[in-house]
Amino acid sequence: MNGIRRREVARRVFAYELNRSTYRFPREDEKSPTYVLTPLGIRVNRVFFVGALLDKEEIKPDSGIWRIRVSDPTSAVYGYVGRFQPDALESLMEIDVPEMVAIVGKVRTFEVGARIFVSIRPEYIAPVESEVRDYWVYETAKHTIERIKAMERKEDEDVKLAWQIYNPNLNEYRAVVKQALMTLKEGVVAEGEEEEEEIKEFEEEFEFEEEEWDLSDILKE
Repeated sequence: MNGIRRREVARRVFAYELNRSTYRFPREDEKSPTYVLTPLGIRVNRVFFVGALLDKEEIKPDSGIWRIRVSDPTSAVYGYVGRFQPDALESLMEIDVPEMVAIVGKVRTFEVGARIFVSIRPEYIAPVESEVRDYWVYETAKHTIERIKAMERKEDEDVKLAWQIYNPNLNEYRAVVKQALMTLKEGVVAEGEEEEEEIKEFEEEFEFEEEEWDLSDILKE
């Protein structure tokens, strides 16, 4: 099947961990995927994120680039949507703030001065019910605990690199997981089948065109 590119798995990562994922692996060539390393030792190219859409605004008049802010129980992440993500842009224009949304998108880092910021480039965004958010929180908590345990074992090369770069406080991340789980409705763990089926629809991977924006210049103004 020549010419077909295998797309990356969309990882479940809480905003708290994602916002601290500032290390970007060097790219092998212009067509190779861009990966960031999270403080809990996984390479991330794409994420599956569910949270409350708190803001959306066009960053400059007629720029065609919209900035969004989406919050989960641990923090908020920013995203940028433009004409090269037509499905996401069309959906965003029809969603009112605030609204619960599911996002599949690329992770990007950019520098403003001496600081490194993390954002999501949505490929797909859609409104969802709060039950979908609850099940996503539950599943993301499980994945996060698995990463914490892997960090304790210190066996994987990416885990070792995460210790070297971030030296994370694992108890801090355990507290973040607990904080997120405290927001769940009673019984959400047991009643997850219907929500899981709906979530799987949002985990499908989408073809898209991508334009590399230099957001650093825009955000300095």
